[in-house]
Amino acid sequence: MTEVHLKINNRNVTAEAGQTVLEAARNAGIKIPTLCYLRNINKSGNCRVCLVEVKKARSLLSACTTPVSEGMEVWTNSERALAGRRNTVELIMSNHSKNCLSCKRNQNCELQTLAEELGIRTDKFEGAHTKPSYDDFSYGIVRDTTKCVLCERCIETCRKVQGLGILGLENRGFNTIVAPVYGKSMKDVDCMQCGQCVINCPTGALTEKENITDVVNALNDPEKIVIVQTAPAVRASLGEEFGLPIGTRVTGKMTAALRRCGFDRVYDTNFAADLTIMEEGNELLERLSHGGVLPMFTSCSPGWIRYIEYEYPELLPHLSTAKSPHMMMGAMIKSYWAKKHNVNPKDIYVVSIMPCTAKKSEIHRPECMTQEYPDVDAVLTTRECGRLIKLFGIDFNELPDEEFDQDLMGEYSGAGVIFGATGGVMEAALRTVKQKLDGHKLEKVDFMECRGMAGVKEAQVELGGTKLWIAITSSMTAAKPLLEEVKNGTSKYTFIEVMGCPGGCLNGGGQSIVPASVKNGKLGYGYKELRMKALYDEDASCEVRVSSDNPQIQKAYEDFLGAPGSELAEELLHTTYTPKQRFHIFSD
Repeated sequence: MTEVHLKINNRNVTAEAGQTVLEAARNAGIKIPTLCYLRNINKSGNCRVCLVEVKKARSLLSACTTPVSEGMEVWTNSERALAGRRNTVELIMSNHSKNCLSCKRNQNCELQTLAEELGIRTDKFEGAHTKPSYDDFSYGIVRDTTKCVLCERCIETCRKVQGLGILGLENRGFNTIVAPVYGKSMKDVDCMQCGQCVINCPTGALTEKENITDVVNALNDPEKIVIVQTAPAVRASLGEEFGLPIGTRVTGKMTAALRRCGFDRVYDTNFAADLTIMEEGNELLERLSHGGVLPMFTSCSPGWIRYIEYEYPELLPHLSTAKSPHMMMGAMIKSYWAKKHNVNPKDIYVVSIMPCTAKKSEIHRPECMTQEYPDVDAVLTTRECGRLIKLFGIDFNELPDEEFDQDLMGEYSGAGVIFGATGGVMEAALRTVKQKLDGHKLEKVDFMECRGMAGVKEAQVELGGTKLWIAITSSMTAAKPLLEEVKNGTSKYTFIEVMGCPGGCLNGGGQSIVPASVKNGKLGYGYKELRMKALYDEDASCEVRVSSDNPQIQKAYEDFLGAPGSELAEELLHTTYTPKQRFHIFSD
């Protein structure tokens, strides 16, 4: 490592050769505000918010693109730098919709924060606005160009994280907007609906499509039995909506809050995660013993399902046919639960609290319709759940911890909890499959090789005396090399977990939005690692940690389903897939 010595605000700073002024400053604890910058994704310098004054430079320079050099002298807060930065933000605001009070990103908007920090109190520049474009036709994501600052973070996220590039700059000059080609709706292109663009947007230009009103109407309908379920990753993020530190596990408070919202039952999707493992594990064993299509891919990530249907339809036979856990839960509530409680399924309204925007589309898939009604009626993201609780005037942080409802589908294993982290589905499956093949209780349930944030993890595991290769991946850029190997017939793996979002559901597009200062700065653990720790801590605290040991899962098969892979299980808990027409946009 070659050291570079420079001065920032008259302080001696040591940096690594190749680092930018922004990186050197942040490592030294000196804050330089940014808007377009997103570490490892985007550092175009487009927004000009990170302007700094450099000795002997003729003009102000963008800190995110200017490399350090020996003897450099930089001022981040000189009169010239502050004036340039303020002027930049005022120009951005002149073409921005300022309906902050009604915006979903109010008090969590990077442009709003910049205006406050720079003391901007008036509209310095008045004039024409770019012609607006509003797209709310997809089930999961809303695009509003009146709030777009052209930072290109969404463009680069889609291209570099998911390898798709469905967004790009349309038109020229003052008429430039971010949109799919020809201004198409995001529902008409091969968008994963993963929402990574949403959680990386600095303003309200990209948001989830809100379904809170639908849920409130159902709660106020005396004819409806409204049942809510919460995904494992939600408990590791929801606290952030109420000012709690990242990674605070709020399982008990979340349950209490939802009960006070008026839901008739509050269940944990972890029960259905255990059910998923039973079905998916059985399917893997069936493929192994009967020469089925291998490697088998996991199928619980709807963004990943949309991706493979568009980009690799020839690989669809490799997908497990198991529905995602919340869809299984909905199907079981409207069949098993309804039968046991003598309730007409049409009178049940199932709400899923999910870390995912793609699940808003998933519930409308015709392939997931068990009968003439949907398995799940509405999906709220973690962020929407926070807004619902606030709407009902509930003091979240003062709530006592409460347990989920326990009847029929209230118990879950630690294996169900870790579904929310990349590698969690694989580890959960290995626990059950290995225990079944070995014929005795596992002495060690932790498969550490499945854990961590690496884009691709692989391991050789012994199941029933046979050694098999497994792989784990999250985000489509990381997954693509594995998919190409399978496509070319060179894959050595037997089982591959694929999650649509980097890090898994704990970093889903519906999770609490982490400030860019945290994503770009130093925080000991990264925010994904903090959320992951919350899930593994809960897993470790569970008395039952193997899905097949869940007594309510055993009873559900004994009393209702029969056995994993039975005719009824296939009808309720499995699905099919449909190849989609690929529609490439801006990049391969």
